[in-house]
Amino acid sequence: MCVCIYIYIYIYIYIYIYIYIYIYINMLSSDGSHIVGGRDAASHSRPYMASLQVRGRHNCGGALIREDFVLTAAHCQIPIQYKVVLGVDSLTGNESTKQEFQATRSIPHPNYDGHRNDIMLLKLNRSAQLTAAVQLITLKTARLSRVSQCITAGWGDIGDNNTLPTTLQEVNVTTLSDGACRRRWGRGRVPITRSMVCGVGGRRFQGFCSGDSGGPLVCDGAAAGIVSFSGRRCGDPRTPDVYTRVSSFADWIRNVINNI
Repeated sequence: MCVCIYIYIYIYIYIYIYIYIYIYINMLSSDGSHIVGGRDAASHSRPYMASLQVRGRHNCGGALIREDFVLTAAHCQIPIQYKVVLGVDSLTGNESTKQEFQATRSIPHPNYDGHRNDIMLLKLNRSAQLTAAVQLITLKTARLSRVSQCITAGWGDIGDNNTLPTTLQEVNVTTLSDGACRRRWGRGRVPITRSMVCGVGGRRFQGFCSGDSGGPLVCDGAAAGIVSFSGRRCGDPRTPDVYTRVSSFADWIRNVINNI
């Protein structure tokens, strides 16, 4: 009889601990943690955003820089054609503003090595029709000041738990100097070069996450960076988010889009 009572006590304790952990984890992942610590973007406020999809599932982000070219990250390259979706806030709804394309060519930077030169262009099968919901974004060809206030957006995970958002998310980002970024990452981990931009959110665990790769870092209304890589935990300021610096590749971008 006593043994049974102890068993029931252990069961109740186990259930209590399980419920507590479940609630705690959900509080962490739902405490405004969109794109990790962000917010819903206002409807069609980021009309340059592109969703790169495989078999109807979002894989990476991108930015429309010409009616027939999308800028994204080289690590988003896959062996099959992407479907490119423009003009939507939600990837699950059937918005009348949606435009869909096939990426007929993927042009990664020839010197991409896993971290450095993480930039790629996608050639669309036809030109996008520019509307209120579909617009081009200009490239920031001048170098950023050491500390700039920017925004990044995407449809990636809203936490480290493979939970996708129902609508486009955005988060404020403060860029760091190259030296500050190198100190935080430490030696021997990854090389932080001058062709990269580092950024952090206003508080811990704000930033981009899985699925946001390839999306733009927007500073002063122009694409200044491309979501590249981060540390093990999304938005962890100890390993700042790293973007490909667009100004370092302005000539390469122009050469590609003018010759293909």
